[in-house]
Amino acid sequence: MRVDVDWDRCEGHGICAEQAPKVFSLDDEGELHYAFDDNDIPDDLAASARSAIGVCPVAALREQA
Repeated sequence: MRVDVDWDRCEGHGICAEQAPKVFSLDDEGELHYAFDDNDIPDDLAASARSAIGVCPVAALREQA
């Protein structure tokens, strides 16, 4: 599984980081960091990544097909 991040749409709410802290994090300036850029998310983290996609209030995350 991979996630597409719409960097322009992300507003740094951090809900994704709460849902999937091993996948997403925010730095001190509120900028999103995606730990698996250009790599597959490990199977054991896929459920939390999908949860994070589902709760993003600005729909900045989506699962790649």
